[in-house]
Amino acid sequence: MTWNLFDRLLASAASDQSICIENDDGTALSYAELAALSGRFANLLAKLGVGPGHRVACKVEKSVEAIALYLATLRAGAVYLPLNTAYTPAESEYFIRDAQPTLIVCDPKEKAALGAITDKAGGRIETLDQDGKGSVVDAAAACPSEFETVARAKDDLAAILYTSGTTGRSKGAMLTHGNLVSNALTLVEQWRYTSDDVLIHALPVYHIHGLFVAGNVTFAARARMIFMQKFDAERILSAMARATVLMGVPTFYVRLLQSPNLSRASTAHMRLFVAGSAPLLAETHREWHDRTGHEILERYGMTETGMITSNPYEGPRIPGSVGRPLPGVEVRIADPETGTPLGVDEVGMIEVKGPNVFAGYWQMPEKTAAEFRADGFFITGDLGKIGRDSTVQIVGRGKDLIISGGFNVYPKEIETEIDAIPGVTESAVVGVPHADFGEGVTAAVVRTPGASIDERAILNALSGRLAKFKQPKRVIFVDQLPRNTMGKVQKNLLRERFADLYAVKA
Repeated sequence: MTWNLFDRLLASAASDQSICIENDDGTALSYAELAALSGRFANLLAKLGVGPGHRVACKVEKSVEAIALYLATLRAGAVYLPLNTAYTPAESEYFIRDAQPTLIVCDPKEKAALGAITDKAGGRIETLDQDGKGSVVDAAAACPSEFETVARAKDDLAAILYTSGTTGRSKGAMLTHGNLVSNALTLVEQWRYTSDDVLIHALPVYHIHGLFVAGNVTFAARARMIFMQKFDAERILSAMARATVLMGVPTFYVRLLQSPNLSRASTAHMRLFVAGSAPLLAETHREWHDRTGHEILERYGMTETGMITSNPYEGPRIPGSVGRPLPGVEVRIADPETGTPLGVDEVGMIEVKGPNVFAGYWQMPEKTAAEFRADGFFITGDLGKIGRDSTVQIVGRGKDLIISGGFNVYPKEIETEIDAIPGVTESAVVGVPHADFGEGVTAAVVRTPGASIDERAILNALSGRLAKFKQPKRVIFVDQLPRNTMGKVQKNLLRERFADLYAVKA
């Protein structure tokens, strides 16, 4: 058997009649049927000239056919490139020009706009809609279902995922078959995944969380997934009676907590709730436990590395902690400037090394070199600390570090204090230009519905809790914090919004 991810996860799927995916419409697909569908797509890819190393870009809505096309790309030895469906054609052009895909599959509504871009890039375009219909499906229908999966080596590319690009040009993280195999098999073991599990899959499939964590782990364990097109709190709660696992972003849990139907009874059949892709508030963790009796398992990962750490399946899951490094993964804290390793509970840059770490950035050798230490550790860009018990705590993104009056201020510490104040739902702290301090500590706060808390009340509450240099210069109330599609707060947008807050008036 080769390192091809499909072989490692689904090599014997052709004879497996157990259910793999339950659809929104109540229909179900067995592992054997999924393998056959992926085989037809793989034969079509080969017919279209797609082979080892070629890129297949997919900007499609969530569907069983989209999953089968992902698996087919792996089987053909090609490189899968998922694109966020929210991208405009203008935004998509950058990725297409950069990756130069041989084939682009998009929604029929976008074929005209993306077709012109594809022509310039020298590729071919096909279509696939959210109902699993389109030219790529029609063409594959006439292809045989048997396909000999192309052998791949451990270091051969399996996928390119572009980072969000909030601090500049988006970078294509190159993930190998070895990266994805190691992460999937490790998580199956760590989270006690078996063929008896039923996952509620409500995540998008253009992101590492929905595709490589939720999808690959389910395939590796030969478990079943209830495949939901989008998040719907009441439908998810209803599905819990026959499910065992939910993987979601923190927003999922916040919205589920707003339902009167969430209770110990409604979650009694579930064994595991996993949160990731954005920080989980300690208050959400505690409230979820109070309401359901379950503790959410928070883990930490990123596009370039897959999963890095996880709270334990057995044992205490500490609010605010992302757990210990996964087996085979090394994590250290280093001085951001010098790279010198730091001690216990010292805040610094999180660096990681292991079989999960990506091969570098697509066509950006200088950027790749700059993001790795000489001894092979990848510089994550996240600030954190490691306690005496080896658990990792995230303090914030390196770019979010605020230097005010010459002092380093870590936003997470301030956000934790603000979030604990009655009347506050959540907060985000950023640094914006300030004539006297360099950067002024500024808090954006979302009030709890019906609360009347004001700026002065928050500042008074913090005065005895934080050193003066950490206290916000201003508290601005907002209806909601800006987030990307995976629930991460977009602090760059807050910095832009508040850029002139401390400007000297002429």
